[in-house]
Amino acid sequence: MTIAVGKKIGMTQIENEGSFVGVSVVEILPLIVTQIKKEDKDGYSAIQFGVLDSNKKTKLKKPQIGHLKKISDLGSASLGRDGKEKPNKFREFRIVDDKDDISALKVGEKINFDNFGEGDQVDISGMSIGRGFQGVIKRHHFHRGPKTHGSDHHRAPGSIGMCSFPARVFKGKKLPGRDGVKNVKIKNLRIIKFYKEKSLMLLNGSVPGKKDSYIGIRLASKAKIEA
Repeated sequence: MTIAVGKKIGMTQIENEGSFVGVSVVEILPLIVTQIKKEDKDGYSAIQFGVLDSNKKTKLKKPQIGHLKKISDLGSASLGRDGKEKPNKFREFRIVDDKDDISALKVGEKINFDNFGEGDQVDISGMSIGRGFQGVIKRHHFHRGPKTHGSDHHRAPGSIGMCSFPARVFKGKKLPGRDGVKNVKIKNLRIIKFYKEKSLMLLNGSVPGKKDSYIGIRLASKAKIEA
């Protein structure tokens, strides 16, 4: 499979080709297929994985428990039963091309990651770090106003609306508000090192999210970098 789910461990730097590069350390987590969505039944093609993270105990909500129980009742898998592994998070990947062949996958099957290797390029998706309520300078990169000559316009957004007509502020205006906590996708990150026995991947550059957050990993269309 060219799909994986990782957990961000942190960042460090390593020596690579005579220079030091900043890398993100990502732990590749085992996955189990919990649902396969098809175009004729669900309206789109996708595959849903359950993330098996033994170091993170997360209580599933009742709808999620019922979802796993329904799979077990169909005889596809025995998820969540005594002695069986139970996922603590779900992740869904859409199938948009023939690169990901899901015809041979079955519900309850574990996924390996033999298709990833050093030098590959991957696309990363995850939730960005929340920064709380921020002003327009930090949130939208506005320029500040003058600090001298009697100006009282320093970090304010400035004029945002009309006068008598239409006498309102248009929707979508860049204003102060909650920053971060958005789905972010970074394309074509290079795998510097891949320790398959430890399920660790070192990616060139930063990845979205804070420590111990989950990220989606997908093999890019241009998988190999020319030497």
